[in-house]
Formats: sequence, C-alpha cells, structure tokens
Amino acid sequence: TEDTKYPVLKADFWPFFLLYKSSDWVFLTRFCFLTDSGRLDFKFRYPKSRCCQNILLYFDESSQWPSVYKRPEKDCYQKEAVLRPENNQVINLTTRYTWSGCVVSSEGDEEILSCVGGRSFRSVRERWWYIALSKCGGGGLQLEYEMKLTNGQSFWTQHFSADEFGILETDITFLVIFATVFTLSCYFAYNLKGRQLLHTTYKMFMTAAGVEVLSLLFFCIYWGLYARDGVGNGSLKILGKLLFSVSFLVFLLMLILLGKGFTVTRARISHSGSVKLSIYMTVYTITYIILFIYEAEFFDPGEVLYAYDSPAGYGLMGLQLLAYVWFCYAVLVSLKHYPEKQPFYIPFFAAYTLWFFAVPVMALIANFGISRWAREKIVNGIQLGIHLYAHVVFLAITRPSAANKNFPYHVRTSQIGILLSSPKGMGTESFPHHAYGNSSFLGDSQPNFTELFSIHSVSKSKRESQRMPSVLSVCCQLSCLMSLRLQLHRLAQPLQNVRIIYSSFSSHLILQICLLIYLPCVSI
Repeated sequence: TEDTKYPVLKADFWPFFLLYKSSDWVFLTRFCFLTDSGRLDFKFRYPKSRCCQNILLYFDESSQWPSVYKRPEKDCYQKEAVLRPENNQVINLTTRYTWSGCVVSSEGDEEILSCVGGRSFRSVRERWWYIALSKCGGGGLQLEYEMKLTNGQSFWTQHFSADEFGILETDITFLVIFATVFTLSCYFAYNLKGRQLLHTTYKMFMTAAGVEVLSLLFFCIYWGLYARDGVGNGSLKILGKLLFSVSFLVFLLMLILLGKGFTVTRARISHSGSVKLSIYMTVYTITYIILFIYEAEFFDPGEVLYAYDSPAGYGLMGLQLLAYVWFCYAVLVSLKHYPEKQPFYIPFFAAYTLWFFAVPVMALIANFGISRWAREKIVNGIQLGIHLYAHVVFLAITRPSAANKNFPYHVRTSQIGILLSSPKGMGTESFPHHAYGNSSFLGDSQPNFTELFSIHSVSKSKRESQRMPSVLSVCCQLSCLMSLRLQLHRLAQPLQNVRIIYSSFSSHLILQICLLIYLPCVSI
C-alpha cells in the first residue's frame, strides 16, 4: 500500500480527504484553539473490517506532542500512552464509544462505520492542538474524513486559528495606510516632474510602494475568502508573498543606489559598481526563491515553523547585514566628496540603519522569543510596521517643499542628459556641488530665467572676467535675449509647462552668434 493523502473538495466547504496508510499512526492536522470557544466538528467513515481506529488529540506541552512527533524510537502504543484519558483526548471510532457518534451502515456487501460528532476545547490559554489517527497492532489505516475547526462564530475569528487572529484587520489597516502613502508619492512625483526633479530613485520608491499596495490587496482578498469558507485561495497568498518580496528588493536596491550617490551626487554608477549590484541582487533574489520553495516543499505541517527558521532564512539575514555594510561604505564615500549633502545623508543614514537591523532582529525574536501560538499575527504586524516606517521616512525626506532642508536632489533631469552626453574622462558623471534643490520650489510656477543658461553658479571673479567691455555690447545682448525669448515663447505655445534649460556653453555660443548679427547693424 502507498502512504498518500488525497485532498478533494466536496459541494460544501468542508475539506474532504481519503487517507490510505500502511503505518499505524499518522498526523492529520493542527489548529490553535481559543481558551473557551474552540470547536471540532467531524465526520469519519471507514470499513468495519479495519476497526478499530482512534482519533488522538495532542496539545503543545512538551510532554505531549513534542514527545511523540518524529520520535521513531516510540511505537504506536507508547505514542498513545502520553494522552490523558481524563481530558477526553482519545476518540474511539467505534459503536461502543457513545461520544464518537458511530453507527454501522451497509454499502453493498461491506459494512461501513460512519461517525458524526464534535468536541469542544477549553484551556487556560490559547493552545496548539494536533490531531492524529492511530490503529495500533498493524493492518494499516484507511479513513475518509471531514473536519471543521473553528473559534467562535464571528466572521473575524470563526475559521481562523488563534495565531491568525487580527491578521485580516491588520492587513486592511496597512492597505489603507500604504495606499495613502502611494497616493502622496504620486502627488509629490507630479510636482517633481513639473520642476524636472523626478529622478530614477524616486520612481523606484514609487514602484516599491505601489507593489506593496498590490501585495496587501492580494493578502486581504485571500484572508477575506478564508474568513468566509475556511479554505481561501492559496494562489492569492503566494502571489501576495511574491509581490511583498519584490517591493522589499526594489526598496533595498534604491537605498544602496542613493547611498552611492546615484541621482544625488552622480549621474551614473560606475561599470564595476553596476556589476557588483547586479550580482548581489541576483543572489538575493535566488535566495528568496529558495526560501519560497523550501517553505512550500520542506516545511513540516506537524511543526509550527517560521519562514526565517530555515537555511534560506538565515541566508537572507546574512545578505541583509552585508547590504548594510555596503550601504555604510557608500554613504561615507558620498559624504567625503560632497560634505554639503550632510543635511540629507545624516538623517537618511540614521533612519535606515534602524531599518537594516530591524529585519534580522525581528526574525531572531520571532524564532526564539515569541510563543508559537501567537507568532504569526505578531510577526505580520511587526513586518508591515517595518515596511511602513521605511516608506514614510523616505516620503518625508523627499517631499518637495521649500521648508524641507533634507531634500536630496539639486540637478534637474534635463541637465543629467547634458552631463551624460559630455565626453568621458572629464568627471561628467559627477554632479556640480550644491547643497539642496528645494530653493527652486519658491515661485517655481513661472520660468526662472536666472537658471536658463547655467547648470551651476559661477564664481564672482569669473563673472567679472566675462562682463562685456561696452554698453553697446550689453544692449545687443539684451536685445538678443528678448528676441530669443519671443521665439521660444512662440515655439512652446502648445507646451506651456515645458522648461528649456541650456548649458553655459550653449548660451555663450548663442550670445556670440547674436553679437555677430546685431553689432554691424548697430554700427550702421
């Protein structure tokens, strides 16, 4: 005989299974019941020729379930002996045991034992209960069964194990909050785009926030269906986990890029840096995939395990700490070359130092410091809180407001194209030194002609040397500028909000051309 379990769904919402085992003791399922409202309703059927089988109810004390599960040195009788008869932990599926509700019926030439009944659970605290099937003495096990395990009658608790209480409410709350964060990020992005300060790193932040919202949406749908029928749709839960991981990886990559100064102090990452980042993120992604596979294929349902309580989980914690070391080095190098960026990098570094350590610390506490009957709901809330903290901090320090002294960007997106198109080897991938970009937020709805022909400010001595020697030249320049402005206004009539920014080299060339045209006319 083959030791297999076949899941099937009947017309109603109770899971229906056919079990055919060659062993004499087997684990069926587990559930965390409340102190006084836990309930098990069951239906069992098996041939009378395989009588007599027992349903065994173990709880999570060290003398009970941990002392029998995965203990090959103990036989079936020894595993039954740890149960306490006074606690009604054994349900004999026979007609002699009245509480089992068993009756004999005939199906053709075979007699069938059909048992319908229930059992209430009461204890001093929430407990994990483990349900097993036994038939000591050999002969194997064959059983068709339906079980409905509930906690009360409320929509929010009935089908949930006690360790899952509050997860649906928590996910709905964080969905609303993250949707608000994402909406604010879109509003800020609209303002930044109008000022040509919508950089790649901010788009990555918006992507992470948007994917987080989708992840929570799928989680809420899954838990909502689960609350209704006790089954749910496992594919929605897997999709939610995948999106949650994608959001985390995008946000982590954004932090490392900002630490290295991308879009803050430089226009591009060096080739070697790009290769290192690609390798690191690939390893991180593969480790996440291994964690999902390990959780799906190797996690034992007879044990209450946490995703990080696995080799892949410990690998992720190690990669997180490695990312923090890299993050520290990148921020220090950026501050060394751009000390004027301290108002951004100091709070940025302090805030995300806490974030980098929060994930591995949370995993260790969950593995060793939280009771198993409360772990899932607590870890879910902490994990979402950590993600929310990271997103809110970034939203705050990048808000496009003149009062924000931590704003990181000062070079416009149109200027980055000019820098990248410049010849290599001339330090063009680094931005000019400038503390903030928020000064442009005041009166930014009108064209700022003081920045029209410059990327950065020119020193006083250089300005003196570039002054024209005569009043006539100045007049010609002003006339040229007015004519140029008029032409630009006509050309840009359909696109009123487009801002045209020239480099100092281009503006100087235009002025020289205008002087060559206008000076002969003025002389005449």
